[in-house]
Parts: sequence; structure tokens; C-alpha cells
Amino acid sequence: MNANSLQTPIVYLKGVGPNRAQTLQSELGIHTFQDLLNLFPNRYIDKTRYYKIGQLQRSNADVQIIGKVVHIKTVEQKKGKRLVASFVDETGEMELVWFRGQKWIRENLKLNTPYVIFGKCNWFNGKFSMPHPEMELLKDHEQGLKVLMQPVYPSTEKLNNKGITNRVISKLVQQIFIETKGKFTETLSEKLMFELKLIPKSEALFNIHFPKNQELLAKAQFRLKFEELFYIQLQLIAKNMLHKQKIKGFNFDQVGVLFNDFYKNHLPFELTGAQKRVIKEIRADLGSNAQMNRLLQGDVGSGKTIVAVMTMLLAIDNGFQACLMAPTEILANQHYTGIVELLEGTGINCALLTGSVKQAHRRPIHEKLESGELNIIIGTHALLEDKVKFKNLGLAIVDEQHRFGVAQRSKLWHKNQIPPHILIMTATPIPRTLAMSLYGDLDVSIIDELPPGRKPIKTVHRYDSNRLKVFQFIRDEIKKGRQIYIVYPLIQESEALDYKDLMDGYESIARDFPLPDYQISIVHGQMKPADKDYEMERFVKGETQIMVATTVIEVGVNVPNASVMIIESAERFGLSQLHQLRGRVGRGADQSFCILMTGHKLSTEAKTRLQTMVHTNDGFEIAEVDMKLRGPGDIMGTQQSGVLNLKIADIVKDNDILKTARYHAIQLLKNDPGLEKPENMAIRHTYAQLAKYKNIWNYIS
Repeated sequence: MNANSLQTPIVYLKGVGPNRAQTLQSELGIHTFQDLLNLFPNRYIDKTRYYKIGQLQRSNADVQIIGKVVHIKTVEQKKGKRLVASFVDETGEMELVWFRGQKWIRENLKLNTPYVIFGKCNWFNGKFSMPHPEMELLKDHEQGLKVLMQPVYPSTEKLNNKGITNRVISKLVQQIFIETKGKFTETLSEKLMFELKLIPKSEALFNIHFPKNQELLAKAQFRLKFEELFYIQLQLIAKNMLHKQKIKGFNFDQVGVLFNDFYKNHLPFELTGAQKRVIKEIRADLGSNAQMNRLLQGDVGSGKTIVAVMTMLLAIDNGFQACLMAPTEILANQHYTGIVELLEGTGINCALLTGSVKQAHRRPIHEKLESGELNIIIGTHALLEDKVKFKNLGLAIVDEQHRFGVAQRSKLWHKNQIPPHILIMTATPIPRTLAMSLYGDLDVSIIDELPPGRKPIKTVHRYDSNRLKVFQFIRDEIKKGRQIYIVYPLIQESEALDYKDLMDGYESIARDFPLPDYQISIVHGQMKPADKDYEMERFVKGETQIMVATTVIEVGVNVPNASVMIIESAERFGLSQLHQLRGRVGRGADQSFCILMTGHKLSTEAKTRLQTMVHTNDGFEIAEVDMKLRGPGDIMGTQQSGVLNLKIADIVKDNDILKTARYHAIQLLKNDPGLEKPENMAIRHTYAQLAKYKNIWNYIS
């Protein structure tokens, strides 16, 4: 059956009708035969075995029995009634019980007629009983499609209330196989199927819904998971290849005076091997005549800024301007301060443009940008305004791009007739499997080593009962001239959550670290920006030794002298947030510490998070654990999770299949970029339909 036939509205499937069709659409998003075929089961119930009543154990397990109903009665109880039937086979007797739907059951149940029943067995009042069993006449059971491993489909309360039970959905899927004769268009090449020992598409679809045994189920799952991931990767990789072919880019073929002078005379430290590798990858992109579209991943403190600066110098050496856009004013300010410091003495003109810059100061910035006098501009969303015009923008760097919408980023791309080269930076480690699925259309560079001289942060977990020792540790560090962060999860006390609250914590800290011996700053999201900046500035200058704050300091604060991060109620924070907070320290040459404070009552997941933080400083390892705990959608947020609405594959559990799919997609496009070879016609045809139906599984069945 071809894809167009499978686009038949579900209302035309025998057994559906208008009412069921409407419910299936609203509850499960099933509009066509195709959608129902791609409603893959969550799990399976093994129905390969039939039990005798005399063999039953008191284990509360699901069992399948052949027997007859010999008697039926209604039993009064405190609330309402229950219907009880005596069910027998040659080895014994048990009860079948219904608490609802009794009228229909009494009218339709046939006495002394062989049935196959299935359900959970209970031991009650010296007898086995089965509440609300699944029942099928033995003759229908033998004539119908033998479902030895019963699929359990996604469901909702409304579906059950409307009578669209798991059994009904299973029957409707069976009907599709009857109407199509189980024949479906093959979507992969013979070469791929042979290399990976994949079963045919029709066989895979049948065995995903009605597997005869575990072995066939495993083969069906592998085939369909591979196919789903393969076509996602094929789209991403083809998009990247097409981008390189079609999107013309400025050719930065000059490695000029500015770049070389900076490298020889202004570089404050020796570049790491990872930084050198990444700069080499970027230089290759910039000289390729195609627009660069590269993601730069680097953990907190790994030295992404220096890579960004050297990339900007390549743009300026070739007669172009560069811009860097950050999601917050704090982060934009930090970038500006750091970059101006790095470029001191080079004669390069930089400016900062954020929402806080007064109108009187904006005008000259706009003029210098348009005349080309300004080489680099750093800012926030303010850079996207129509008034901001460049003479010749050749490079756009976006920090933490997932915080910007697609439309916002697109405005930046259109600041020049030929789109500027794009470098996207993120300090949020993205698990490699997730990066393959989300950013497979970008070239990815990773800085996976810290600059020399940086000592790994020592992380410990301490309970509230150890607080006095922790306070003494703070005093000792302050005596050495160090500064301390203390971070709280809440601003005001919550009746629902028994956690340390910022103001209560501040008062406690102020009592234990009194004036004039100690100075304390306080920063939280409800403060006026001017007050927040004042307190931040005091801490940056070393006028205060302790910063009591909420997660507002998660990004954008760079204080090399701060060597201790204390996170109160650490169980309240996610792994990614804990890692980002920890990254606020360890920026100088001194040994830094992160202390995770909690109460004694911890969930299993909280313990896993804390143990992971104590065990490793590797952001990518932390991100992998975080994804296993929370799932990929939560990690990237709703904006990015659309591509992750997978029907059958799971990028956490199916990591190996994802890598295999990506490898084969790359090899295919290397050998046949246009998918024009006869042996790839099935893939070409399927791929062409993806754009039409906007969804992989809307076609590949």
C-alpha cells in the first residue's frame, strides 16, 4: 500500500465511524490510517501461555484461561452492586467480577459457552477472582488474528469512557492490516537492509503491533527505530550539505596583521590543544566560500571567549565587522569588559549596545557602526533593532542561542545582503546524542579541556547538621583573602516548600558574619537593576566578601577571587543549574570549592544528582546523566523539543542506533549526494515525501 492510500481519513476505516474518529483525533491526534498505524504500543502482555484454574498461584499476575461461565448473579454491597459470574474449567472454579457496565455484560454474556478470559488474578475469600476480565468467545479467538503478545497502546481516560479500549484500538489496527493485506511500500535500500540485517517494512510493522515472539519484536523495533533516526539524520545532514553548496559566504582568506599580532603579543595565555583545534576548524569554514554555520560547545571556563575574539580578528583582517549577541545585559556586559581588556593596545574599536544604553549614547554608536568606524559591537536583543545598521557585517556570534527565538536570530542574519558567518556558542553542555538530533545540521566544535593552571573544583555534599563546620571553613577562606557565594533557591518563604529562603538565610549569615569584620552583598531577581548592579559591583571590586544570592548569578558573573560556592537546598536544583552555579568559581589560580547543602530527607533522584556533582566536573558527563533523569525534551525546553517527538526511538536508550543511523546517512550522502542512483530510489522517494507531509512517520510507513 502506498503513502497516499494511508492518508485516507480514519473515519473511513471499518469499525470507526464519525464519533470514534472525532475522539481519536482529539485524544491521540489520529486523523488518518497512517496515524493509527504509527500509534506504536508502549508495552506488550505475553499471551503465549494458557493457564488452568488449578495451576493458579497467589501472585496477582496476568493470566489467560479457557473455560465457561456457568452461573451469574448480582451481589448487594455497602455502595452499589457487583456482578459475579462463576467461571469453570476441568481443573476448578473461580469468580469473574464487574463493578460497572453490569447491564451490558448480563445481557451479552453467554452461559455454558467456551470463552478465553484474560486479566489479573486475585485471591479473595478463599477463591481466585478476576475483576473486569477481557473476554472473547473461543471460536472468535481461534478465527481472529492470533495476538500472542498483546500490544498495550497509549490511552486516556476519555478514550476509555467512550469505549475505545486497548482491545478496540488493537482491533482497528488489525482492520488496517486486513484492508491493506499487510503490504506496505519499502522505504530503505536493499543495500542498507542487507548490511544491517533489517527485516522488510511490512514485516516490521506487523510485528511491532502483533509480535509472535520476543525475537521478532526485537527485530521490528530495531528496524523501525533505525528508520526513524536515519531519516531525521538524513534531513539534518542534507540540510547542512545544501547550506554549504547554496549559501554563499564571505571568503576570509587573509590571516592578517591583527590576528597575528594578537596571537604573538596580546594572548594572555597559551591556547589549549582544544582551542587550537577549534580555531583551525573555524578558519577552514571561513575560507570555504560558503557561509559558516558552526556550534561551539565549551564548558564553563573552557575559553570560548578567546576563540570568539580570534574569529572576530579574522573578520576585521578581511575588512568586515563582527557582532556578539548575548541573552542578558549581565552577560553582554561581561563579554564587553573581557573583550575590551583582551584587545587593549590593538587599536580595535568596540562598543556595547543593550537596552540600558541611553538614547543620547546610542546615536553615535549607530553612526560609527554604519560608517564602519566601529569594528566590533557586543549587545543584547538591542542589536536586532532596525536602526542598527552595519557597513559590512561579516561575522555574527550568538551566545546561548537557545534563549533566542528563530525570528530573532533571523533578523541578525539579514543585517547584510550576503548573510554573515555564524558562530553559535553555548556553555550549556549538550549530550552528544542530543546534539546529533538537535544540531545535526550544524558543524559542531567542542572545547573539551580547561586552560592550563585551572584546578578542578572540589565538590562536597554536606548536611544541614554540618553547618557550623561549613561556616568555620568560610571564615578560614575569607582570612586567605577569598570571596564566597551563597546561593538560595527561593526569594520568599513558601508554605508549600520547606526550604531555606533567601531573606532568612541572609539574616542568619549576617548574624554569623557581623559587621565590621565582614561585608555582605545581596542580589536577587526582584531588585531594581541599579541596586543589583551596585551590589554586584561591590563584590567584583572585593569590597564585600560574601555574596548572598538567588540563581540570578548563574551566568554573567566573573570574579576570579571567588573560590567558594555554597548552594543551599541543593536538592531543589537541576543538574544543569548546579553545574552552571559551580562554574562561577574556579576562575582563578587558587583551589576552589563547591559545597552542596541539603537536609537528610532526599529522593533517589536528588541523591543521584548530588553524587554526580561530587563525582565529576565534566559538563558533558553531567548532561548525559541529566538527560537520563529528565528526558531530552525537558533539557532543551519546549522551543527545541519538537524534533524530539519521536514515535518509537528514544535518544537516551537508543544511543547506539542513533550513531549507526547517522553514520549510514553520512555515507549515503557522500556516495550519492542527490540520491540519484537506482538502488537509492526508495530512499529518494521517501525523502521527497517528508517535506510534503512535514513529519517523518507520516510517510515512512
